Amino acid sequence: MRSIWNGAISFGLVTIPIKVYAATEQRDVTFHQVHRADGGRIRYRRVCSVDGEEVPYGEVAKGYELPGGEMVVLTDEDFADLPLPTGHRIEVLQFVEPEEVDPIYFARSYYLEPDESGDKPYVLLRDAVERSGLVGVAKVALRQRESLATLRVRDGVFVLETMLWPDEVRTPEFPFLEEEIEFRKQELAMAGSLVDSMRGEFDPAEHHDAYREALQAVIDAKVDGHDVVPPPDDGTRPAEDLMDALRASVEAAKKRRGETSDRPAQKRRRHSA
Repeated sequence: MRSIWNGAISFGLVTIPIKVYAATEQRDVTFHQVHRADGGRIRYRRVCSVDGEEVPYGEVAKGYELPGGEMVVLTDEDFADLPLPTGHRIEVLQFVEPEEVDPIYFARSYYLEPDESGDKPYVLLRDAVERSGLVGVAKVALRQRESLATLRVRDGVFVLETMLWPDEVRTPEFPFLEEEIEFRKQELAMAGSLVDSMRGEFDPAEHHDAYREALQAVIDAKVDGHDVVPPPDDGTRPAEDLMDALRASVEAAKKRRGETSDRPAQKRRRHSA
């Protein structure tokens, strides 16, 4: 794994240098958008809606659109001046019972590895948190965005779970919540029996992505049946064939000038003589 961020855990007066790693990854079958007729990749360009010109990535900025349609353009310098008190620091605010944090707030998971000089305080804090059974509530700034987060221990490593802010969680407003729905006690008892009959211990290894496996099987079958579109010949050559490509280019240039392989050498010898 490659670290995506270096910082520190701020715990009271203790500072623990750490490295941050993405703890999860999406295992999905990825696709490109292609032309159905020949399999050619569909390319997208950054085109300005005002002048119709393609815009280099270095000239792309963030814009905030006002209700009247006017655009406020923000540059990297504007973002650099914003105060981020938790920049490169995970600031632990308090410790709470795990069940007090609704999972709906969780966004992304990250592993925290102690830097070389932070092994001892890291392990000390880890063991103290694990013994307490509590999770830490913290603030952290990742990618120019400040988030709430929880700090818990999993497999001997601190896991940072970034969280949504309360105003980012929608309130469920559905008509049935206002209705008086009646059912008999026997129906409730039967539903409870069904739940009890399905009770068990959760083992993630028992579950698998059947759709992804079936999709991969379809792709493999097309490969085995040679139902694939060869890549277009764009004239490029692999890096390992560079010398052959150069040699072929020289020969092609000579043919265009009507020369043979030994004619330039003869000319050079006559010239030197």
